[in-house]
Amino acid sequence: MQATEVLLSLAGNVVLLLWGLHMVQSGLTRAFGGELRNILAVGLRNRWTAMAAGLGVTTLLQSSTATGLMVAGFAATGVMPLVPALAVMLGANVGTTLIVQLFAFDAARLAPVLLLAGFLAFRRGARTRTRDLGRVGIGLGLMLLSLHLLLLTVEPAGNAPALREVLGVLTGDPVIAMLLAAALTWAAHSSVAIVLLIASLAGTQVISPEAAIAMVAGANLGSAVNPILEGPKGEGPAGNPAARRLPIGNLLNRAVGCLIVLALADPIAAGMQRLSGSGGRLAADFHLLFNVALAALFVLPLPAIAKLLIRLFPERVTVADPSAPIHLDRAALAAPHIAIANAARETLRMSDTVEVMLRGALDVFRTDDRKLIQEIRRMDDVLDRLQSAIKDYLTHIEPEEMDDSDARRATDILTLVINLEHVGDIIDRNLMDSASKKIKRRLRFSDEGAAEIAGMLERLVATQRLAAAVFVSGDLRTARTLMREKEVIRALETQATEAHFTRLRAGRSESLETSALHIDILRDLRRINAHLVAAAYPLLDQSGELRASRLKERDGGQPSLR
Repeated sequence: MQATEVLLSLAGNVVLLLWGLHMVQSGLTRAFGGELRNILAVGLRNRWTAMAAGLGVTTLLQSSTATGLMVAGFAATGVMPLVPALAVMLGANVGTTLIVQLFAFDAARLAPVLLLAGFLAFRRGARTRTRDLGRVGIGLGLMLLSLHLLLLTVEPAGNAPALREVLGVLTGDPVIAMLLAAALTWAAHSSVAIVLLIASLAGTQVISPEAAIAMVAGANLGSAVNPILEGPKGEGPAGNPAARRLPIGNLLNRAVGCLIVLALADPIAAGMQRLSGSGGRLAADFHLLFNVALAALFVLPLPAIAKLLIRLFPERVTVADPSAPIHLDRAALAAPHIAIANAARETLRMSDTVEVMLRGALDVFRTDDRKLIQEIRRMDDVLDRLQSAIKDYLTHIEPEEMDDSDARRATDILTLVINLEHVGDIIDRNLMDSASKKIKRRLRFSDEGAAEIAGMLERLVATQRLAAAVFVSGDLRTARTLMREKEVIRALETQATEAHFTRLRAGRSESLETSALHIDILRDLRRINAHLVAAAYPLLDQSGELRASRLKERDGGQPSLR
């Protein structure tokens, strides 16, 4: 019964440690996520700077997985070769060891101070970053508290023969001990937490130094397994094998390190005991030395390793399904700012599809091509599926993990996605229906009427591009320019309508036959423009230049965009 109580207490304290680590990671990601991403981008010039960038970023985030997600984002855009990516992961693996070094010292007295300071910053902080740093303080306090409780729980283990016997069986063989630690790390998704647990067990002599060394190596191996088993979409057998190069390369260097540890377990244990003694510092110091040694061993042959990985996992050339999302990496949901950036990239795919549909509509009215109508209708199905995928992806981001800017950006993405889908519906159900009627009834617009429709469609293509630019850049001047397109299209519609009625009064036969179609098309083009212009609303609203229903007016009654 005593052994059962100790195991339950250990499990509870490890959960508290994991939660504290989660708060530290999420707080730092919210506070400095953009800056850390920029550091990685700057550091990707060569393998040495990449390794340094990976070490620095991961030292702050204490999550090689979060760093790997950022690296994967750069790799997905094609701006980062495999060699610097692998170097980032070598540095990231060293970075995760530094907090273990810090917590290996007895700093439990700092826990109340960190908890109080973090709570005050979180509850009373006027700035978002202050609140995020308060979250970090609370997380660090919880980690220190959990480690103190772990030590208090493990110390009586000497009086629990059953527990000592169980741990002796599990850790008596180096291979079993290594696999046990790897499994625990895979389940906990944190090598930091498991290494700190191992250090606590070693510090109270519950496990031997040899077992501690094998388990630390196993924890490093387990942390490299997660990205492969639970990696982003496209890494599986049915996806692109090239997406597996980075996680496989990271796993390869860990596996080599584990084999070396198994082969030289006794000499390594003897050397570490002379260096660090037999307590908890042995586990922490070996964790650091293990990753530093692997970084030193693999940083020079990285180009050869990269060539081997490229040969083993070649790029798969397939005919892509245009409706299948390619940027919605599920693994990135753990880092909201990365996930939101992924959703934005997928939204731009929708925007490009809308541009193709608008250009196709222009060709349909010029050529009366029935096959092109069917192609445009299929593009609307693409928009529908992408919209559903993006909305589902964004709803899986935990709201409490997002700061105010993340929440606003997610809302802006959803707004544009919905508007683009509406544009697709109008083109499919209205413009293509009108085009089908025109072809079926063998109708012909007057030369002036056809030019009016073509001119508005060409203007809408330019407006669509402008809307995409506003969405990407967030530039206020571009948003003002986009907003003016509403008045421009409205004026073009009015002029075209008046000109059409003039032709009707003149008795032009083409205008008489196509009158209903012509007016409907003009109305639909104005509706499309309204949905595209909506991309400017969030920026103008935040800057105070937009009323609930219209732009502010000057004394003379003219719209003011300041």
